[in-house]
Amino acid sequence: MVGTNLKAEIMSLMEKRSALEADMNAIIDRLCQSNGPGLSGNLVDSEGFPRTDIDIHLVRSERRRLAELRNDHKEITEKINENIQLLHSARLVPVPTSAKDSGDDGGSNNQNPSILSTVQSASFNNAVPRNSPAAMDVDVIIRRPFAVIDEITDASPAAEDGLQLGDQVLKFGTVEAGDNLLERLAAEGRKNQGNAVPVVIMRQGGLINLAVTPRPWQGRGLLGCHFRML
Repeated sequence: MVGTNLKAEIMSLMEKRSALEADMNAIIDRLCQSNGPGLSGNLVDSEGFPRTDIDIHLVRSERRRLAELRNDHKEITEKINENIQLLHSARLVPVPTSAKDSGDDGGSNNQNPSILSTVQSASFNNAVPRNSPAAMDVDVIIRRPFAVIDEITDASPAAEDGLQLGDQVLKFGTVEAGDNLLERLAAEGRKNQGNAVPVVIMRQGGLINLAVTPRPWQGRGLLGCHFRML
């Protein structure tokens, strides 16, 4: 019963997180539209006067709202991970003797893995059948995004290979959440110049696998996008 309640709470939190991501992406799109100020662009011109081509009050309001949404998203993600770890712990609880003696050796052991694989499927679009041995051995702790793409240039390698504003990066080549992320990302790009790098992103609440090739182009860098660490 506890597992069922946790699963329901996780599903509800995932829906809320998807709604937050949609709102965040909408704000990012508006701020980063053609001639827009972007997420951190100056609101004054070269002479220090307020820009007349944008609604400065609106831009400040949208940036403030985006920061609030990001904080809410972080809290929900942490709560989802906590609940999934609780489900994972529940799976490891020894089966009571009475259940073993009931003649149904697999029933109690299969209950929590089924719940876990359902959560895994909703989170990662996992194609492993719920009751298969592989599903029971799945690591249910969600890998957390470590960066979000908050700037991307048209016709850049990143744009041409399918990355979009607001994409949350869970894995870039061999780089996952940890320390010294900027340095590791830069090194991964240089090391794989001209070669496809597998990238796992979260977009609108779903996981997407892409291959991005760092390469020289007419703009700066090898990708033409900016990663903001979470």
